[in-house]
Amino acid sequence: MTGPRFVAKKRLGQHFLVDENLLGVIGRLAELGPDDRVLEIGPGLGVLTGYLAQRVSHVDAVELDRALEPRLRERLAGCENVSLHFGDALALDLAEVAPAAAKLVANLPYNIATPLIVESLDGLPQIELWCVMVQREVADRLFASPGSKAYGAVSVLVQLASEKTGFHPVSREVFRPRPRVESALVAFTRRPLPERFAQLKRLVQAGFAHRRKTLANSLAISGLVSREKAETVLARLGHDPRTRAEALAPDEFAVLAEALR
Repeated sequence: MTGPRFVAKKRLGQHFLVDENLLGVIGRLAELGPDDRVLEIGPGLGVLTGYLAQRVSHVDAVELDRALEPRLRERLAGCENVSLHFGDALALDLAEVAPAAAKLVANLPYNIATPLIVESLDGLPQIELWCVMVQREVADRLFASPGSKAYGAVSVLVQLASEKTGFHPVSREVFRPRPRVESALVAFTRRPLPERFAQLKRLVQAGFAHRRKTLANSLAISGLVSREKAETVLARLGHDPRTRAEALAPDEFAVLAEALR
């Protein structure tokens, strides 16, 4: 429990995992083994960190809130295979912090979950498996189907870079403080990245930046390509030139990006 000495900070999206019954589900979805080296973002009170430390070779845990350090060090006393790093996970060079980590296992703070997952796809090429706790809305978005309300840029990018291997709904009752929304565990493993993924990422994000506009108009507004050229290429690929971004499947974005080059 968080106890009387510490109050979770809403501005940091802190919802601490306190129900240890969920740890076994995380271990199964993360396919933990004794040789694994794991990166954890947002260890909070160290419940998951301690569980990981007992089952893997090494854990690199990155925490933003320095006020948690005494609680973490107390809970993890004797865990020689845990390295604590304090700083903003979105600002740190995580590839340098945990160069050997091949799995990212975390109860992600709500306010950084989506950008961190997206940036890790190419920013952490050593990660082969993700097992992350996120808001249910975010979890549904990661592997949403084209044309659905949840489908967006993050859906395209995550599906181009990985495939889903596990999903587990999580009640708000396992956290303190209890969030207002439900959560879910999502596990996915890496697929080979398409060529020029950084450029493809910019195209996808620009395509969804103005959802009510056509894809060609959205790309033109971003300055990546003229509307006329985008419409011409879309037509050549068999799409209505007036189609919107949500109509294209992830692999079709990769084809479009290559054609626009």
